[in-house]
Amino acid sequence: MEFKAIPSPCFVLEEQLLVRNLELMEFVQKEAGISIIVALKGFAFYDSFPLVAKYLKGGTASSLNEAKLVYKKLKSKPHTYCATYVPSEFKQLLKCSSHLTFNSLSQWNTWSKQALKSKKCKHFGLRVNPGYSEIETALYDPASEQSRLGIPRNKFGDQLPEGINGLHFHALCENNSFTLEKVLDSFSALYDPFIKQVEWVNMGGGHLMTKEGYDILHLIQVLKAFKEKYPNLKEIILEPGSAVGWQTGVLKSTVLDIVDNGGKTTAMLDVSFTCHMPDCLEMPYKPKVRVGEQENGKYKYTFGWIRAVWQEILWMDFLLVKN
Repeated sequence: MEFKAIPSPCFVLEEQLLVRNLELMEFVQKEAGISIIVALKGFAFYDSFPLVAKYLKGGTASSLNEAKLVYKKLKSKPHTYCATYVPSEFKQLLKCSSHLTFNSLSQWNTWSKQALKSKKCKHFGLRVNPGYSEIETALYDPASEQSRLGIPRNKFGDQLPEGINGLHFHALCENNSFTLEKVLDSFSALYDPFIKQVEWVNMGGGHLMTKEGYDILHLIQVLKAFKEKYPNLKEIILEPGSAVGWQTGVLKSTVLDIVDNGGKTTAMLDVSFTCHMPDCLEMPYKPKVRVGEQENGKYKYTFGWIRAVWQEILWMDFLLVKN
């Protein structure tokens, strides 16, 4: 790709690489007989949504603005999950969402009467803690014993609340199908009677199926086995985010200055970790640098970010490159 004509800074998405990922995910959908929807918290490059909509079955939102974006750009009603619902927004979410999932029994008790009167949204679920995860970074582990996300088994009686017809869990973070298999074993052991009472199960995100080496056939096998175990389920949903955009583009930046102080050389860039690569702060990630023609390790610099923490991301350029 020729980067000289692309403005800096700019998030650049290569369409042919996105299509490659989408085709693989469409294959999983068809072979396993499940639904894959895109999680906006992991992939919100909305100029590509008309393309995404040709392969996947909608989107999942974690806020009112994300829900509106799914509705407007993906042309479908979102599966919406918020840890808590804001009173001033709930009515709007009912109108534009196909599914609403609640993080606690108290949240369901707060909103159930209003929800069940809705003529727009008919699918209501509870997020549960599946009791197993393999996430090493504590900040990203939603299935720990003290997690605020999802209802643990000991909070339930023998029946789900009236009006609930789905269950949702999230326990993966860039994990493989073998980890999902272990999560499903725990989920089934804890919630088997409840799974038999519902119409749909949402298995959350973190399924990094587009990563090289991921065992796609094993994933399909695991999903089919779960469907066979629970024939009452009308729909099984996966909602990966990062897997959709995995290795499909770059963040173009420009070195604006070179500072050499105290024996340390720093390249000053026109981006920031905080605004444009926040996972590099929260997770042990390091950006992979593409230096154009200089790929022989000739230069060694520490990167310095000149953009302030408060800089809004709205000034950035976003470019979908058609190949």
